[in-house]
Amino acid sequence: MNRSPALPLTDHAVEAAIAAAALICNVYHRPIHVTTKDDGSPVTEADAAAEAVIIDHLRQTGLPVLGEESVAAGIIPKLGERYFVVDPLDGTKEFIKRNGEFTVNIGLVDHGRPVMGVVLAPATGELFVGDAAGAWTARIDGGAVTDRRAIKVGWLPRLRIVASRSHGHAALEQLSRTLDVEKDISVGSSLKFCLLARGDAQLYPRFTPTCEWDTAAGQAVLEAAGGAVVTLDGEAMRYGKGEFQFLNPYFVAAASLDLAQKAAAEMRSLLG
Repeated sequence: MNRSPALPLTDHAVEAAIAAAALICNVYHRPIHVTTKDDGSPVTEADAAAEAVIIDHLRQTGLPVLGEESVAAGIIPKLGERYFVVDPLDGTKEFIKRNGEFTVNIGLVDHGRPVMGVVLAPATGELFVGDAAGAWTARIDGGAVTDRRAIKVGWLPRLRIVASRSHGHAALEQLSRTLDVEKDISVGSSLKFCLLARGDAQLYPRFTPTCEWDTAAGQAVLEAAGGAVVTLDGEAMRYGKGEFQFLNPYFVAAASLDLAQKAAAEMRSLLG
């Protein structure tokens, strides 16, 4: 791929994601061995192997890497103000179901905010990237980036909402009625952020737990495309919450800050 001299960290992350996706696809197309983590969530051989590949690619940047599987193994580097956040296989349940809705996530956090994100769907080759230069999507074909085009949030006469295939919530129906949502687009993994960034939907409320590696890359892509992610107090979602095991509070992602804050207020009301 062509390297950008102005944004080399983005190129490093894209190359790392492509390498991890190739490994994940190898596992995807043969019998998958599934085990269970201490928290009850499923994990496969692809998770740890993909994270090792990503960490190896990012090592040359000299920045720390906060990885989901490393944290699960008790390995947490000293992060500082600038570091990568990695979920090598977001949507493990979707991976096991073989529905294609799983992603490789690599985000860059700077002073508590995600400033760059790479989201790659190995099964489809869809790539989404966001950084200081804007947001764009492309396809991966034979390990190369092709068909690159800029993306930005978009609006429709009525709102479309994205939700999780594996993590629903009873309050979602009421929120949809209150905000006059036309359609619910159910999709797994961090692809929810990417659908907003591409203009296919405008709202993603999250009523169930996530960790920083689940959201950093997707948040960076969405914000680079003109969207916003806020917690239920209406403030921007922050990173580096080591004292809370890197757990996120409930949040809402939206095509604009105004919509995000309006939905956050409704979510506060619904949840009491």
